[in-house]
Amino acid sequence: MNHAPEKPRSGRLVLAPMQGLCDFVMRDLLTRIGGYDECVSEFVRITHTVHSRATWLRHVPEIATANKTHAGIPCVVQMLGSDAEMMVKNALVAVGLGAHQIDLNFGCPAPTVNKHQGGAVLLQTPERIYHIVSAIRQGVPEHIPISAKMRLGFENKDLALENADAIAQAGASVLTVHARTKIEGYRPPAHWGWVDKIRRHVAIPVIANGDVFCLQDYIDIRAQSGCDDVMLGRGAVMRPDLARQIRQYLRGEEVQAALFDDEIIVWIAQFIELCLQHEPQGKYAVARLKQWLGMMRDVYPEAESLFQAIRTLREIEPIRAHIRTLITRS
Repeated sequence: MNHAPEKPRSGRLVLAPMQGLCDFVMRDLLTRIGGYDECVSEFVRITHTVHSRATWLRHVPEIATANKTHAGIPCVVQMLGSDAEMMVKNALVAVGLGAHQIDLNFGCPAPTVNKHQGGAVLLQTPERIYHIVSAIRQGVPEHIPISAKMRLGFENKDLALENADAIAQAGASVLTVHARTKIEGYRPPAHWGWVDKIRRHVAIPVIANGDVFCLQDYIDIRAQSGCDDVMLGRGAVMRPDLARQIRQYLRGEEVQAALFDDEIIVWIAQFIELCLQHEPQGKYAVARLKQWLGMMRDVYPEAESLFQAIRTLREIEPIRAHIRTLITRS
């Protein structure tokens, strides 16, 4: 189906840093499928130590390949913490290892993270956010961009504009806004109109994020937020060709969604092989595949069938054999 007789204005697509969901294997696969301009790593938590090279590579393996995924898509290093001095020291290590951009997390809603003064809890104190961003901006080489991601607030949206202003004034070059508060978590709706308020308030580019699960959501978030650039999160995992569909739309091409029994089942097999390269024993592959199918079944009935077929299996080989059978049938 063709959603637009005229080619719409262009925009960048960024794959979100979803902790425990979009690790480097998922980043690898999704960027191979295509459509993305950039991806962001899961956060590297900064506390009271300076991380070693091994630690950085464990969290962001793309550092070893010029900060790019296998498909050549840039991967931004994301950090989470509240100790400005330690954040600077660790950012310098990351840059020394080759990180080309540092992204700061002011949006994570996880209670454990917030309890330790990280993520969205900092949205209650814009002055602390300013201090952290400013320290890193001043502490790392000028040619290294500093970006940040925030929610609309912690319990409410009263400080949304002030937090955004703190990030921009402290020297960040781009801001991503997840259009919900910490308390709202991931419950719908995402308040795209608030992203527009922030976009109008700050002088740096704003990337819109939240509740983009299909092409129409993408069209709507751009219209309501006024942002050209959009970050895809859970929708990108649930519908693995979402970015590719959006890219087809932006080019004025006919949008062709992937079929589960055609491309998606092949991607699933590829995902397993990528997981096995990381952990050959297969436990990681089994767990990650079940997690992924658990999300995709909200979009594809075939994913539910596959999930039920492998639900009780604990070894990867019978799962691989079953998937090979499905590919042969298709």
